[in-house]
Amino acid sequence: MTRGNHRVEFGDFQTPDALAEACCRRLFELGVRPDVIIEPTCGTGSFLLAAAKRFPDAREVLGFEVNGTYLDELRATLVREPSFRNVRLEQADFFDTRWGDRLRNVVGSLLVVGNFPWVTNAAQGVIGGSNLPKKSNFQHHRGFDAISGKANFDISEWMLVEALKWFAERPGCIGMLVKTAVARKVLAQAKAMHVGVKDALMIRIDAKKEFGASVDACLLVARVAPGSEAAFREYTIYDSFDDNQGRQVGQRRGLMVSDIGVFDATSDLLGRSPVKWRSGVKHDAVSVMEIKSGAAGLCNGVGQRVDMESTYLYPLMKGSDVGAGRAWNGRFVIVPQRYVGEPTDPIRTVAPRTWEYLEAHASTLDRRGSTVYVRGPRFSIFGVGDYAFRPWRVAICALYKSLKFCLVGPIDGRPVMFDDTTYYVSFETEQEAQDVFGKLNNERANAFLDSLTFWDEKRPIKTSILNALDWSKVKPSQRTQKREAAARCAFTLFPVRFRQSA
Repeated sequence: MTRGNHRVEFGDFQTPDALAEACCRRLFELGVRPDVIIEPTCGTGSFLLAAAKRFPDAREVLGFEVNGTYLDELRATLVREPSFRNVRLEQADFFDTRWGDRLRNVVGSLLVVGNFPWVTNAAQGVIGGSNLPKKSNFQHHRGFDAISGKANFDISEWMLVEALKWFAERPGCIGMLVKTAVARKVLAQAKAMHVGVKDALMIRIDAKKEFGASVDACLLVARVAPGSEAAFREYTIYDSFDDNQGRQVGQRRGLMVSDIGVFDATSDLLGRSPVKWRSGVKHDAVSVMEIKSGAAGLCNGVGQRVDMESTYLYPLMKGSDVGAGRAWNGRFVIVPQRYVGEPTDPIRTVAPRTWEYLEAHASTLDRRGSTVYVRGPRFSIFGVGDYAFRPWRVAICALYKSLKFCLVGPIDGRPVMFDDTTYYVSFETEQEAQDVFGKLNNERANAFLDSLTFWDEKRPIKTSILNALDWSKVKPSQRTQKREAAARCAFTLFPVRFRQSA
């Protein structure tokens, strides 16, 4: 295995000494006073040594590590530092250790610190890594979610959930560096598991600076006392170790809220969107289904010239186009159905060259795995319905870290389609779309949506959030109206010539 793959497999981001010291200092300031300290994946020991220094009254400091080379380095450090007499090291694989047996004789308050691997089970599969727990649906997904992308998880999430079990009968605290999205999931898991978390907080760190990792990360602090889970409702997120104010995160009216103060101030807008937000077209065959117009005419995703009727071709905008506010760039998508499950056989006679093209690429299309494709008519797609063919729409990219809405009109009289990283609402008239566009750009509407959005997630904008805003309650302000023009998508029409059907 290459050095790079080894780092991926073990999520091997050793904690800088200064960061470990800052984390332990904050734990001390919070009143944490452990009898026993454990670092389950201690690496070269920066966290372990920082904790031993900060909490000299701890009876035991236990470090576990699977990498023997790291343990040798750490043992050499301990020899040079005789004051660490209470530190004990053990070579152990987290996933093979029977932690219940190992910790049975640990008495008193426990502090678990460290930096679990920042890697997902999917990434392990790509490199053939084995640094994984035994397979189990520990997130309790059901049906399709259990076998789709939602079953992907961070290894650190599984490990933190396991560590929470260590507090079933003892008080203590977890202080762990982790991805912010993972920290949030673990706190939700703790509530579902009835672990006695009495209070929690997250302190954001600059993962790019500290680890060279482009990810939102934090120090998760969760204080645990058996029997106190009923009291845990909210937690605080601080933007840095110097932030003394923070913002409250928790549940309100059945929703997970990223900023309780802002949500409470705008909660009168909570309701149901008058028009349901939809996802764009999903076809899982970019090279075949997406067609680009250029000087040479129409070409598919692998550069092949395409000769087909215009009947089933619609202008396409990607989520990145919507998020960046870019003009339409001459891309089309084949839309063979007007609703999910509609028979596709009529294409054979309505647009024979289109049918010939689809059949020529049937091997690619027939390999698509979703049940929508397998059980539906041949060449099926999804993400279509009557809503997809209304001429005017307001759209937003689900992947971008901002609430940037675009007003999108028809191109050459045809409605614009989006890919499935875009959410949109559609209308029959421009005036309807303009009115809603103005309301969505209202300051209070944006604040309401922002209070429900967790920007550290890979796809932060969700239909569940958008559909929770009742824009009929929004009153556009003068400032909002001035912002509208800047947020509209302008389009450049490309000259596209189609051969007419026979």
